[in-house]
Amino acid sequence: MKWLKGLLAIVLGLPLLILFIALFALFLENKSTAYLKIKDHPEWENQSWCIRHVNIIPMNRDTVLLDQDLIVEDGIITAIGSNLDAKNIKVINGGGAYLSPGLIDMHMHLWDRHELGLYLANGVTSVRSLLGMPFHLQVKEEIEAAEILGPDFYTSSPQLSGPEDGDPLKKPVSSPEETRALIQDYQNQGYDFIKTYNLLEKDCFDAAIAECEKLNIPLIAHPSFKVDYSYHMQPGISSVEHTEDIFQQALDYQYDREKLDQVIAEYAQSQQAHCPTLTVFFNLSEIYRLKEDFLKREQNHYLNPFIEFAAGDYERHIAQLEADSSAGDRIWKQHQFHLEIVKKLHEAGAFIICGTDAGIVGTAPGYSIHHELEFYRQCGMSNYEALRTATWNPSKVHPQFKDCGSIAIGMKANFILSSQNPLEQISSLEKPIWVMQKGRKLEANSLSEFEAKAHDRSNFIATAVRVLKYMFWDK
Repeated sequence: MKWLKGLLAIVLGLPLLILFIALFALFLENKSTAYLKIKDHPEWENQSWCIRHVNIIPMNRDTVLLDQDLIVEDGIITAIGSNLDAKNIKVINGGGAYLSPGLIDMHMHLWDRHELGLYLANGVTSVRSLLGMPFHLQVKEEIEAAEILGPDFYTSSPQLSGPEDGDPLKKPVSSPEETRALIQDYQNQGYDFIKTYNLLEKDCFDAAIAECEKLNIPLIAHPSFKVDYSYHMQPGISSVEHTEDIFQQALDYQYDREKLDQVIAEYAQSQQAHCPTLTVFFNLSEIYRLKEDFLKREQNHYLNPFIEFAAGDYERHIAQLEADSSAGDRIWKQHQFHLEIVKKLHEAGAFIICGTDAGIVGTAPGYSIHHELEFYRQCGMSNYEALRTATWNPSKVHPQFKDCGSIAIGMKANFILSSQNPLEQISSLEKPIWVMQKGRKLEANSLSEFEAKAHDRSNFIATAVRVLKYMFWDK
């Protein structure tokens, strides 16, 4: 009977051991992100400044306001002009550098708090998280309560999809009634938006749009294959994600430029916001091109280790390449077609907002927005037009972004100070002199620390615990 008692002790003790390991992993991760706690950094407490001698790029119009002063009080711009009275607040000498609005990534996925620092280090001062889970509500609360430093953080609900969607990170719904109930619950929990996915049936999609309009909560659509693509042009949908889905859904994987022209015209006429996320598909094409060298890219060191492992993107696509040697050429051709699509959207006057899909398929948080903007330039946009997609344009999509994206009185003090004019040298935004987040000045040494702390971070188990809890426990 001793062996039975021993086995029983192991069986009963194993859950407790697993729980202890999980809690300890989360404790260690929280400790490892303590560098973001505002109370431990007195230099971040001040949110009022007089910034002198800067060249302001307001982004609500294509111009540069030369040698200006700017007053920030409690994180809000209160005056812009020359020789302003500092009113006994701290003065920053801009030294003739260029002040532009912080960037906004309108399509990203957050897996841990380290990524908050990576966004700020790259001048991204606002984000729209589009794979919601309870962890994001906690992060949002911590940022809004000024407990931790991070970009303005707004999150969608978990993604609503159809019952045939086997992805455990999605929330399948099978009826309009279930759809409405989930949306009500998600709004009550504190999510900012509702996100729909590509297998949502039309009756549930209709119910989602109607319920979101009733509750006044924005709906964001990953195009559904269960409806016509033109269905997504209605005003009840705030934005439509992914240029790749124009090719895959609207054109049915065909290089049908006549049908594409119809889609472009619908975007231009409806002024539906489109979020391209070109960077993530390009990174997928890099797996085929680089093969093993893909894993050695510097940006891979800034990805969450559990998500990279669990997603298995590299292994899956390498297997596809081994099964079909022409797969890489097809993927690259599709990426080039995506650039053509965005070029046509831009030329037609469509409304484009910048998003990168950061957090998946080798797409590093923060860094990815500079790649995305470079793709827009390849699509024929000027530097101003590209930057507008990541500043002014997002401020017109959701009320949450109405007070950011430009430099004007009454707007948040979310800034990038760069040594060169980004309207002439857009890459100057990649290495800011400093970044300001709601009036909190983040010097270059702090930005470098954020990058160093997130480099090859060891939070595999902590992330796994959060994701598994979401999959099997959370609503």
